Amino acid sequence: MTVLLIITGLLLAIAGIVGCILPFIPGPPLSFLSLLALSWAHQWEPFSVRFLIIMGLVTVLLTVLDYLIPAGGAKKYGASKAGIWGSLLGMPLGLFFFPPWGILFGGIAGAFLGELIAGKKGNAALRASWGVFIGYVASMALKLAFSTIVLFFYIKELF
Repeated sequence: MTVLLIITGLLLAIAGIVGCILPFIPGPPLSFLSLLALSWAHQWEPFSVRFLIIMGLVTVLLTVLDYLIPAGGAKKYGASKAGIWGSLLGMPLGLFFFPPWGILFGGIAGAFLGELIAGKKGNAALRASWGVFIGYVASMALKLAFSTIVLFFYIKELF
């Protein structure tokens, strides 16, 4: 059972890194589950309760920020409230209708359409969409950094 948990944890950590790039795989939550699997396999000794709680909270925070950072990018690039709401609505709708990349393209299209509805012309609407893309890349980088750190701790405590 211990070996199975360790292998499962390692696979979860790797899937977590992959999930930071592919939007239909929840990267940080899978990475966090890998820490729990290793802890369970070693009778909860490798990581302190405090460490696991902090990593769990960071996981929740990153999951929420995954939706908010692209909208923040749109705002930084001049999006109106309609563009931000379009981005926030477009991400889950895009993911639902066009998985896996729909979350990215839905957010971009939502920001663009929101800006057009708000009365902005082509270039201003495209600028807001570009902000969504920049925000999405920033969010991906944060998730990738977290999942890589988790893999580091996993391997460190494994040996």
